[in-house]
Amino acid sequence: MRSSNPVFSRRGFSRDNGYAGFNAAPQAGGQAVGANPYATNPYAPQQGAQVGDPQAPPRSGAMTIDDVVARTAMTLGTVALTAVLSWVLIPVDSGSLGKSYGIAIGAALVAFVFAMIQSFKRKPVPAVILAYAAFEGVFLGVISNTVSTYISPGVVAQAVLGTLAVFAGVLIAYKMRWIRVTRRFYGFVMAAAMGFLLLMVVNLLFAAFGGGDGLGFRSGGLGILFGIIGIVLGACFLALDFKQVEDGVTYGAPREESWLAAFGLTVTLVWIYLEALRLLSLLQGNN
Repeated sequence: MRSSNPVFSRRGFSRDNGYAGFNAAPQAGGQAVGANPYATNPYAPQQGAQVGDPQAPPRSGAMTIDDVVARTAMTLGTVALTAVLSWVLIPVDSGSLGKSYGIAIGAALVAFVFAMIQSFKRKPVPAVILAYAAFEGVFLGVISNTVSTYISPGVVAQAVLGTLAVFAGVLIAYKMRWIRVTRRFYGFVMAAAMGFLLLMVVNLLFAAFGGGDGLGFRSGGLGILFGIIGIVLGACFLALDFKQVEDGVTYGAPREESWLAAFGLTVTLVWIYLEALRLLSLLQGNN
């Protein structure tokens, strides 16, 4: 299993490294080619045995929805805990704002390093994932406190509620099959995300070397537009994450893979929260 988020994607359920289930084609008799990419690992039934067949050996240690929920609660709980602690312990008054920003940027870079370490590991490492969550929480706590102090006291709560609303909306739409994750959907989302990130990097470079707001993609009217696009992309990644969780449970992925599911969901929710925070800040700043 892998995360669908940009830069963090390395592994999938299909043998050919394609997206899970997209290359499955029915064989004679109704069996799908590559339908069970775990058919050669010790977690899957032996060749020729069907799941549920009384003669098939029981699969132990397979990932369940409860495993994903528990791991996701741990990672998001770590993010929330360190965010609250950094909000309380790291001042953002005018005299210490520069130092606070330095701590936030440092925490974000460390979180990114841990995320990249996990992305290149063949198996999930819970300590690395929780370390990512902890440093990401420090970054979010400082940024959120700054926005709340200098823009609007209620914007953080609104961003949190907005993130939860997006999560619930996408989950309902996915369960009702209003959103169908296909190979075309996956390719479109990944291409759009790469284009979005490239524009943001170019904008950041122009801002760093030219001063001001760069190309204006993160401020004013364009900033509002790209904030909406960022949230929509985050919602699309949630759908991809739900698909991967569903496939992991269906194909009997090892229980340890639930950590990767939690990692992917956490990265996506952090993305949505940051985009919502930026969008609400711009909207309230224009009032």
